[in-house]
Amino acid sequence: SLEDYEETVKKAKEAWKVWADIPAPKRGEIVRQIGDALRQKIKLLGSLVSLEMGKIFVEGVGEVQEYVDVCDYAVGLSRMIGGPILPSERPGHALIEQWNPVGLVGIITAFNFPVAVYGWNSAIAMICGNACLWKGAPTTSLISVAVTKIIAKVLEDNKVPGAICSLVCGGADIGMAMAKDERMDLLSFTGSTKVGKQVALTVQERFGRSLLELGGNNAIIVFEDADLNLVIPSALFAAVGTAGQRCTTARRLFLHESVHDEVVAKLAKAYVQVRVGDPWDSDTLYGPLHTKEAVKMFLDAVEQAKQQGGSVVYGGKVINRPGNYVEPTIVTGLPHNAPIVHTETFAPILYVLKFKEEEEVFAWNNEVKQGLSSSIFTKDLGRIFRWLGPKGSDCGIVNVNIPTSGAEIGGAFGGEKHTGGGRESGSDSWKLYMRRSTCTINYSKDLPLAQGIKFQ
Repeated sequence: SLEDYEETVKKAKEAWKVWADIPAPKRGEIVRQIGDALRQKIKLLGSLVSLEMGKIFVEGVGEVQEYVDVCDYAVGLSRMIGGPILPSERPGHALIEQWNPVGLVGIITAFNFPVAVYGWNSAIAMICGNACLWKGAPTTSLISVAVTKIIAKVLEDNKVPGAICSLVCGGADIGMAMAKDERMDLLSFTGSTKVGKQVALTVQERFGRSLLELGGNNAIIVFEDADLNLVIPSALFAAVGTAGQRCTTARRLFLHESVHDEVVAKLAKAYVQVRVGDPWDSDTLYGPLHTKEAVKMFLDAVEQAKQQGGSVVYGGKVINRPGNYVEPTIVTGLPHNAPIVHTETFAPILYVLKFKEEEEVFAWNNEVKQGLSSSIFTKDLGRIFRWLGPKGSDCGIVNVNIPTSGAEIGGAFGGEKHTGGGRESGSDSWKLYMRRSTCTINYSKDLPLAQGIKFQ
């Protein structure tokens, strides 16, 4: 309830006072212990992810492993974060950059990665000296509670308050309260573009700080010189993994006209071999959608694709078995700018589109509202660097000869345009969780003023 929320924010703010006084390397040591505690429970947590979210067990375990890995990353970072000493133009003066924690970081996560996204944010936020307030998706609250209990024990064993990593479970009312709350020094939101826009406007209204990880309408482009032995498993994994419920899922597959028919035929054969079943079964590669609403969204999208001129060459139907199972689906024959192709449907539907020239397909990659992930398959070195350059992909993640999904924690994760512009995890994304002060220290007996001004 909102009363619970109010109590939790107060406790988190109090806990921050303790946490901010602990030296960064010692904070890193506690984060390392959190990683170890997660390691010990990794299969149990992976099972819980499978049970509550619906992704296959190995993906559930892999997601917890991401949190473990980012804890390891954060340990090293805790001894490295800092600002430069800059050359001052004034004698007897020092010019330095000081980085301090923002304070309380609100973290709102989505159902599809109910552990990893919190891990990316919290591990980095913690070593920067922030307290965290997490609101997980309402449909994955068991996972949120389990992870928080593990973290709280580590914190309390180190004689610091468990409230440094606080949790609130709730719906949109709690999320909106976080967005409006001036005590949230940074609000990290992962979810749909539609809700993200509301969050961004609400936070901006109070001149707050937000970190947004929103939708993706990601494309794989296959050129005539591509290695099809890489293309087929890459397209399959990117389109079908997590039953199409990743923000980095491949939703558009652009095929050069010379390889179009061959790739479609090979991909359809690969789809036949996808083992559908219980997410807990070790043989299963593809589980259910998360909710009944997702099944309806899938069926509506397939119907719209047909109405707009598409042909379903594989899938397109609900699977007759208990649970929210749908067939992984391939649609061909649509134009690159068909309305449904420009719609991010959070389901396993892959639109296969034909192209002739590099310039046109790069433009088609960039013409959608979102700008998260993108990939090309080619052996042409010049083309690779054009793809990475200013007239290439406009996405935050730009890949070559690998799929759109499967980002590494060492690189900053996030995207442009309607994806929100946020960056989480690696590289210099730690800066988003801190505030920067430019500091000038006069250690001389003189006072040289800027612009050479002299007071007589």
